[in-house]
Amino acid sequence: MSVALTYAARSHIGLGSKSRNEDSAYAGPELLVLCDGMGGHAAGDVASSLVVGELVHLDGESHGADDMLDILETAVMDANDRLAEVGHESAETGGMGTTCIAMLRSGNKLAVANVGDSRAYLRRGSRVTQITRDHSFVQQLLDEGRISPEEALHHPQRSLVTRVLTGRTEDHPDLSMREVRAGDRILICSDGLSDYVAESTITEILCSEGKAGDIADQLVAIGLRASTRDNITVVVVDVVEAGDGTTQPQVVGAVSELGTAPVAATHTQTPAEKAAALTRHTQDEPEAPALAEENSPHGFFTFLRRSLVTIAIAAVVAAGAYGSYVWTQQQYFVGVEDGNVAIFNGISQDLGPISLSKTDEVTDLAVSDLPTYYQSQVEGTLSADDRADAQMRVAELRALISVDCTPVPVYPNTEDDLFLPLPDSVEAEQVPESYTFPEGCAP
Repeated sequence: MSVALTYAARSHIGLGSKSRNEDSAYAGPELLVLCDGMGGHAAGDVASSLVVGELVHLDGESHGADDMLDILETAVMDANDRLAEVGHESAETGGMGTTCIAMLRSGNKLAVANVGDSRAYLRRGSRVTQITRDHSFVQQLLDEGRISPEEALHHPQRSLVTRVLTGRTEDHPDLSMREVRAGDRILICSDGLSDYVAESTITEILCSEGKAGDIADQLVAIGLRASTRDNITVVVVDVVEAGDGTTQPQVVGAVSELGTAPVAATHTQTPAEKAAALTRHTQDEPEAPALAEENSPHGFFTFLRRSLVTIAIAAVVAAGAYGSYVWTQQQYFVGVEDGNVAIFNGISQDLGPISLSKTDEVTDLAVSDLPTYYQSQVEGTLSADDRADAQMRVAELRALISVDCTPVPVYPNTEDDLFLPLPDSVEAEQVPESYTFPEGCAP
């Protein structure tokens, strides 16, 4: 069944200390993009704007359902390459990064690319599901079973991402295909909403009656009432019957604040015009505000006040970063180093080029001496509550070496139908019905 989209994009700087919006979003008939420039990186607003500008040419191009996932993946990786180029041009843009959710539509098929902790939700009927997976430190803890979903809601490191677009070749998005139906509603949002508003509240708003624009306004308003300290950006999309969709693109956030306003309703730009306009502005750095005259008393005190505020903000950020680092150094896990079982201090996750763990002890226990099942377990790392717990896990692994894990054949006892292991003298022509493993071994 052929469908179309109606959509609304909204963005707000939030109630925190950020002086600029680092989110960017684009909504069009066949393309939806939301990027959250990283506040911990330089030029987050430039990064998010640049990626949106590099992807917008996809809207209006002819795509088949069979190849659009490859087309979207290529476009995202090309945008990542462009990040690397611009990042090397100046110190101001070095190290910049951004999350990215991009959706490309062909008929009722939707190709989805996701990297970072911005989220996409799908409402179908009365059910709302998250259709992207966060690339975040808290999600890693959840996957490892080290915290509960309730603890994740208020975890102090919930904004720490583990994968974003930074221009490196390993910055690769998750890819998936979806089929949409008339009546579906899609939400794409930055963590300025999902980190501060309960998922149950988001679900309730998405399931309420109203047009896409009304729902988007409600979500931004509830984010502000929750005192979000981050930029908040949402794109709400309703799937409708073909012919009832929106045709006018919407651009919000940094990509518009850097010089591109939403397209006028009286003029429908071609894909080439939209791409040229967005890309042109994302490549230009915003002009610095003019400073007051240095010999003016008012100008001097204004400069002093701004300097003190900047220093205070830097101190808070540094304290938060130090607190996060201290927390990671209280964690332990068991893994592999140079072919031997080792204990590591930290977490089994890297943050870009930064390793969040260090070797605490390399044991003399060779991984190859362990049963095959446990070799794979150690290679995937075993979490531990503390160093003592990690040492206990190593002791348990060491004890496995003395266990003979050769499968024991089980033969049928024809008299009582019980399956019992028979001695070595059993006749060779008897075929075992099954095998069992000694205690401490796993198949």
